[in-house]
Amino acid sequence: MCPLPRIFTVNWFRRGPDGRFLWPGFGENSRVLEWMFRRCDGDGAATQTPLGWVPEPGDLDSTGLDVPAQDMIELLRVDSAAVLAELPQVQEHYARFGDRLPTELPDHLATLKRRLSD
Repeated sequence: MCPLPRIFTVNWFRRGPDGRFLWPGFGENSRVLEWMFRRCDGDGAATQTPLGWVPEPGDLDSTGLDVPAQDMIELLRVDSAAVLAELPQVQEHYARFGDRLPTELPDHLATLKRRLSD
């Protein structure tokens, strides 16, 4: 039996309170991919959140980047209220598929809603 695939979610476009992007850009995305590959190999420090596992701030290679420590903390922070506020949009999108939508997707969404609400 094949193991289930690992699924990772990223938001490359998080902005700080001043409106600037917190992550330096596309050329640096390979640093996050490198962490993902290490996680798949059973390595790579992570913290469990309601959304899943996120890297420890020091576990993403930031060598040569001008990313302040506070920005890295913000990048890796899960804002449960903000994610909860987005869930109705996901439900609306799912509704477009009617009975063709696999039941696992709304079930997962309900589980996510419970985890975010705790």
